[in-house]
Amino acid sequence: MEKLKILIIEDEENIREPISFSLRKEGFDVYQAIDGQDGINKARLINPNLVLLDVMLPIMNGLDVCRVLKKEFNMPVFMLSAKGEEIDRVVGLELGADDYIVKPFSMRELLVRIRNILKRYTETVITDHVDTLITVNDIVIDKTSHKVLKNGQEIDFKPREFELLYFMATNAGKAISRHDILEELWGHNYIGDIRTVDVHIRWIREKIELDPSSPIQIVTIRGLGYRFNA
Repeated sequence: MEKLKILIIEDEENIREPISFSLRKEGFDVYQAIDGQDGINKARLINPNLVLLDVMLPIMNGLDVCRVLKKEFNMPVFMLSAKGEEIDRVVGLELGADDYIVKPFSMRELLVRIRNILKRYTETVITDHVDTLITVNDIVIDKTSHKVLKNGQEIDFKPREFELLYFMATNAGKAISRHDILEELWGHNYIGDIRTVDVHIRWIREKIELDPSSPIQIVTIRGLGYRFNA
């Protein structure tokens, strides 16, 4: 069985090398880059299954690198940073990062979160060959082909966005809590920020709502979560 490839983009050797060593022990193929541009070049060359990305990098910072990677690749990006402020976490998530961990961190925790992300991506990308088609309002969701149509026009959805939209649509009319969404899509072992749910909901609204600032398809249930209106 081919090993999963992880690219570490981190300029500090005393952080990069221990992570690399631990990941190799866990059976991953590990590649390294020491600045942002080097990271993008290596990602294009090896097409990794996951990227560990530092925020503070020379030549090109991690947020800009994340923006490029999420535009060009369908793979999870896990951000590492010494910054712990809420704004940095939110910006990373808004750019498409799948998770965020603040230095210093436990290697055990990092490994658990990496495996959870890879599991979710694998389950999303390798879909069942079952003809599953959902039509709600003017939205058509085809799980088999992994396509979303609005008024007959195809809309581009990232794997996690598609998974969330599909989950909401299959539960149309029901109020679903953020915790239930987080557990269903990210798994019960996920220990990241629950606000990642809000970020992904906002991305979906921007794609399917006529006015994302006044949503009518996916509405907020104050103090609980969200409801997909049928």
